[in-house]
Amino acid sequence: MPTTLITTPTFSRHSARPWQILEEAGAGPLRPREDAALSTAELFKYVAEADALIVGMDPITAEVMDAAPRLKVIAKHGVGVDTIDLAAARARSIPVVCAPGSNSRAVAEYTFGLLLSATRSLAASHTAVTAGDWPKLFGPELHGRTLGIVGFGRIGRLLAGYARGFGMELLAHDPYVSDGDVRAHGAEPATLDALLARADAVSLHTPPDPSGTPLLDRTRLAAMKPGAILVNAARGGLIDEHALADLLGSGHLGAAALDAFSTEPLPADHPLRTAPRTLLTSHMAACTPEANQAMGAMAAEDVVRVLAGKEPRHQAR
Repeated sequence: MPTTLITTPTFSRHSARPWQILEEAGAGPLRPREDAALSTAELFKYVAEADALIVGMDPITAEVMDAAPRLKVIAKHGVGVDTIDLAAARARSIPVVCAPGSNSRAVAEYTFGLLLSATRSLAASHTAVTAGDWPKLFGPELHGRTLGIVGFGRIGRLLAGYARGFGMELLAHDPYVSDGDVRAHGAEPATLDALLARADAVSLHTPPDPSGTPLLDRTRLAAMKPGAILVNAARGGLIDEHALADLLGSGHLGAAALDAFSTEPLPADHPLRTAPRTLLTSHMAACTPEANQAMGAMAAEDVVRVLAGKEPRHQAR
């Protein structure tokens, strides 16, 4: 019987259906830990017996694949496959599948929540009130402000709709989306540098560069509009986090609301933990019951298809 090794602790957390799909197909689901993702050592310990992998943020490298001689398919419990070495998988004829669209609404809603919370200092007010203070913290209304959306796929477009509902002006940068398509969704096309110079708030919805170079390095962060707010519910690695902490400390940037970081969990000595006007959350934008069920079911269904010798429906390219 084939074995499906599940490394992500959130698989099937809010719906039994993804687990049932694997069991009904005889795909031998194995989840060694339910409280946390597998460590690198644990991953190498269990991967040798896996015919399929369902992974979260685990780095699935060529070395991991070589340690899994039975491996026939890798499924991302989510959308972004930047933590999986696609070239190595292709070289070994291992299809990589994902769950496109499964968490788009969850992430877009959460992103707008981060933006609104950072703009009006909701987290800072909560902390102050629970400490016995009663501050009156001022922040601008979103109506009439300009939101720059970097990456205009499913999530970026949903976010644009929410922002229009608040009366915001929209700029969008995405080299893979035509200007006409951007305009059709109510946004003005812009280069990245123009967007950063004009936007009152910037939200990131794009994968990181494979080279590891931050999209927003110190120069680009410094070029943002004074007082601007930066939101990232996409991926760590998109931002030079030390530079961001410096620019928040100097007052050049108004606030940062972040749900993804270069190192997770965030190290105790990370400068963003003590930077002013930050809202930091634990990479949970996709954590809704609806998204959890959809991600798990799509991943499980494609695993079952590949193990049965069929083409997957959602293969990553």
